Amino acid sequence: MSELSVKHLLGIKYLTPADIHLIFETADHFKEVINRSIKKVPSLRDITIANLFFENSTRTRLSFELAEKRLSADVVNFSAASSSVKKGETLIDTVNNILSMKVDMVVMRHPNPGAGVFLSQHINSSIINAGDGAHEHPTQALLDCYSIKEKLGDVAGKKVVIVGDILHSRVALSNIFALQLLGAKVKLCGPKTLIPKYIKYLGVEVEYNLRQALEWCDVANMLRVQNERMEISYFPSVREYTQQYGINKVLLDTLKKEIVIMHPGPINRGVEITSDVADSKQSIILNQVENGVAIRMAVIYLLASKIKHNES
Repeated sequence: MSELSVKHLLGIKYLTPADIHLIFETADHFKEVINRSIKKVPSLRDITIANLFFENSTRTRLSFELAEKRLSADVVNFSAASSSVKKGETLIDTVNNILSMKVDMVVMRHPNPGAGVFLSQHINSSIINAGDGAHEHPTQALLDCYSIKEKLGDVAGKKVVIVGDILHSRVALSNIFALQLLGAKVKLCGPKTLIPKYIKYLGVEVEYNLRQALEWCDVANMLRVQNERMEISYFPSVREYTQQYGINKVLLDTLKKEIVIMHPGPINRGVEITSDVADSKQSIILNQVENGVAIRMAVIYLLASKIKHNES
């Protein structure tokens, strides 16, 4: 069987298209598994995984934990969201304490960009980045692209617009990298204040008019406004943001074609997306959630295979 070209999943930018296709093929297999009456496989009975979350998370943490347990791994959970852990020696001390328990793999969310890379240079365990600040969130991008492929048959040649708070979004950056690797065309849409200046170097176009962006795309990936990362106000009011960049059913129904609606969650219903859109047949939001477990099972399994290969 083929194997990944990397020891860690630190970001999409470290992967090749072959890596992504291998993850998707493996996820296909695990999607069958999680839809059986017996949803567990004994693949990782001898692997111990530590989930280190230095930032609040519900969906991602639960999705990883479920994926690990479906693979029969031993799981250690460590939550430091309320502590003042910063990148540096304290992080290494915390991890070394956990590694003394003979942990094979670390799934980590951290508020500092590059925390996973930093950690991978100091410990031997395989690292999976579950989000590092506003930098990357690779498994979210993989499950998003997998969901597009499942819905539309392929990602190559598809037009995807990412709408909303691009500036503070790790999901946006990872999605741009993954979509481009798989041959999709990417546009960004949002207020000028929420589009980062470096974006022009990533080979994506920016459209400030939501209707024009939706007329262009096959898929709209809606991002929430990340108020918790904002120290200043980036737009006049939530009401004005919703009027200019929120999707509702009336707007969708006036488009010349039917587009696919995605959202990485959590949804701010009534802000970037209304309930009648989130719950409509054009939405694949619940598919994304289900696919998240299969994709994370695939990533964990493939990285664990490299650990076992190196040990043997």
